[in-house]
Amino acid sequence: MHKILISAAAAALAIGLPATAHAQQANILVVDSDRLMSDCTACKAASTQLQSRQAALRTRAQTLQTQLEAEGKPIQAAVDALNGKDPDAALQAKITAFETKRRNSSQELQTSTNSLQSTVAHVQQQIGQKIVALVEATRARRGAAIILSKNSTIANDNAIDVTTEVMTALNAQLPAVSITPMPQSAAPQGR
Repeated sequence: MHKILISAAAAALAIGLPATAHAQQANILVVDSDRLMSDCTACKAASTQLQSRQAALRTRAQTLQTQLEAEGKPIQAAVDALNGKDPDAALQAKITAFETKRRNSSQELQTSTNSLQSTVAHVQQQIGQKIVALVEATRARRGAAIILSKNSTIANDNAIDVTTEVMTALNAQLPAVSITPMPQSAAPQGR
């Protein structure tokens, strides 16, 4: 009789082990953060607008470069023709005006680049904050101990992947984001 109880207890443990392992596994969930950041509705719309702004910035940079090259060639030719002599007042004025225009063009491009980078950071911040809140809500609702980024795992069971659930909530709660530079009070302070 004692052997039967031990055998029954061992059998009960064996049957209970898979359920315990499954319960422990359910405490860990994964989410594909890359997919969320690229495929959500707001992400796609923001990406399209940011790519458009980046293309406009490249076009502006090319236009400025072309203008500067066209204006600079005759000035350089005139300086070269002097064979080391000092330029007269008229040529010196052209050189000064050209250098001012080159500095202003460089400053314009730097300001535009900084604005674009700030806008990208602002978009990422808005989306990231919403994703974190939704992932935390999903973790709490599912009673999970942790949600890992799917891209950080070597292998995982699709049953613990909550990407679609989070994506649905993200698209519902964040249909669009502000495509503007980072507000000054939220921007990181430089040293």
